[in-house]
Amino acid sequence: MGGYEAVIGLECHVELNTATKMFCPCRNTFGAEPNTNTCAVCLGHPGSLPVPNREAIARIVKIGLALGSTIAPRSLFHRKNYFYPDMPKNYQISQYDLPVCVGGALEVDLPDGGTSRVKITRVHMEEDTGKTTHGSGDGRIHDATQAAVDFNRAGVPLVECVSEPDIRSPEEAGAYLRELRATLEALDVSDVRMEEGSLRCDANVSLRPAGSTGLGTKVEVKNMNSIRSLERALAYEVQRQTAALDEGDAIVQETRHWDEDAGTTRSLRSKEEAFDYRYFPEPDIPALEPGPAWIDEIRASLPELPRARRERYVGELGLKPEVAGVLVADPVAASLFDEVVTTSADPVLAATVITQEVAALRNAAGEGSLTSVHVAGAIALLDDDTLSWPGLKRALAEAHATGDPIDRVVERLGLTQVSDAGALGALADAVIAENPDVVEKFRGGKDGVIGFLVGQLMKKAEGAANPALANELLRERLDG
Repeated sequence: MGGYEAVIGLECHVELNTATKMFCPCRNTFGAEPNTNTCAVCLGHPGSLPVPNREAIARIVKIGLALGSTIAPRSLFHRKNYFYPDMPKNYQISQYDLPVCVGGALEVDLPDGGTSRVKITRVHMEEDTGKTTHGSGDGRIHDATQAAVDFNRAGVPLVECVSEPDIRSPEEAGAYLRELRATLEALDVSDVRMEEGSLRCDANVSLRPAGSTGLGTKVEVKNMNSIRSLERALAYEVQRQTAALDEGDAIVQETRHWDEDAGTTRSLRSKEEAFDYRYFPEPDIPALEPGPAWIDEIRASLPELPRARRERYVGELGLKPEVAGVLVADPVAASLFDEVVTTSADPVLAATVITQEVAALRNAAGEGSLTSVHVAGAIALLDDDTLSWPGLKRALAEAHATGDPIDRVVERLGLTQVSDAGALGALADAVIAENPDVVEKFRGGKDGVIGFLVGQLMKKAEGAANPALANELLRERLDG
């Protein structure tokens, strides 16, 4: 970076998954027919009055508690005034100087194995805007001849989480957003689907000389719809600003648009065009004053958060950090794992089965009928040598498709592992006779080819042979 240090802060917008919108009873659903989830309130008709959604307030309090924020004893909604074609009131009900949540921090695991602590400035509540689709090739306003406006999203409860400029690299920014997304998903306050816009992120980035404590000229970057996009956009912007500073050029304070296809940012508007939002308190909504008892009730409902869960898996259950990370990144898999280990199943074996075999089944055929009882039962049969690993895979696949008990599946499919030395010995003799070239390689010192021979024996036994015994019997014959 030519002797510069990046200074990055993120503003993350989170659509809450409440049943209804923030200030009216319209349904909060993604993908409905355009302009069907609307009413006089969210369309801004004269005389209509907003009523705050209690569940949305509970959810922002929940987010604040999870991030270690202070829940303000009194917060206010303000009107943020601006002309915006997909905001029908021409103002947005938001918060200004008295947000619901103040301060806090998020502990982040970095790609290099280290950790960082990103402080939170504020978490505040507002309403989302509608969505405009422009009739042009790239969907943007330039060169468009028409525009279609869908107000279904207008009024959806939206939480904005603003970080301090504590992030120092694109990779750390990606790690922060992953951890925030995982935390929000664990709290069950949003589906956090970036591809659907329920989690959106803007970044502020500047450069300063390495070792300096001052701040450079800030550039805002928008339109990043994935964590990969965020990392790519920041990497490009850091490179662009570095090159400009090296040439002696001044950085212009502006908002830039990330172009995913081109892999570049381009100027969207300069600071001089910034809006004067003319905030003033929303006259139709009284101050929010959540009582201590209600806050304590919400605090008691907090689940185990992703970081704590990973630490428990590693520290108490002996999983490798990367395996714990894979499990916790998938809430369904993590819940399944927690249920399975309560049956005294070996945690490392359970994690392997769930992250490999169960994950493959879910990816191929959806969630299916597989339960923790199926998985725990299959692991127990594997542990006592009733099932081989191929047998376990077949048993889980059948249980996933039918929901039948594992013992019934094993019996019906004839998956009980063969540990009869006589029966397997005959198969070993056949494998040796059929593969003289491989036998010659083994006897010539290439021990690794034994795996091929064991595989051939397993194939003859239709996956039901005890692999350890098969290996032993083959070696006895080959060494004799």
